Amino acid sequence: MDLNKLNVLLADDDEDDRWLFEQALNDIKIRTNLSLFKNGKELMDYLLQIDIKPHLIFLDLNMPIKNGMECLLEMKQDVNLKNIPVAIYSTSSSEKDIENTFISGANIYINKPSNFDKLKDVIEKVLQLNWQYQTSNLNKDNFLFRI
Repeated sequence: MDLNKLNVLLADDDEDDRWLFEQALNDIKIRTNLSLFKNGKELMDYLLQIDIKPHLIFLDLNMPIKNGMECLLEMKQDVNLKNIPVAIYSTSSSEKDIENTFISGANIYINKPSNFDKLKDVIEKVLQLNWQYQTSNLNKDNFLFRI
């Protein structure tokens, strides 16, 4: 693994969304290693077996087998995983989902953008965030990421 790249994970059951995310990431100038997962079980199995933790996890909420909320709760209860920044990446704009993920320890909530250029912009901005600041100053005002 190239340590000069951001290690980014995406868990999303939608194959098209995974592909678009990967293409958008390839189009921006930030150097990354991307690992893709089809569901929360695959993600958690991977996280529990690796030594070098990712810099950031993009997590879809609505997935089969193990959903994003289950993954988030499991990560935040694990001493080795709880400090990894988690960006909820979902089509849901439900206030309940936003509130529940905020309370459960997610770092930012992103509604999946409707077009490719917005997707690239969102990913780039999220990857450029100062995560030390973002994780130490969690509040509802900076939780929902708007573009």
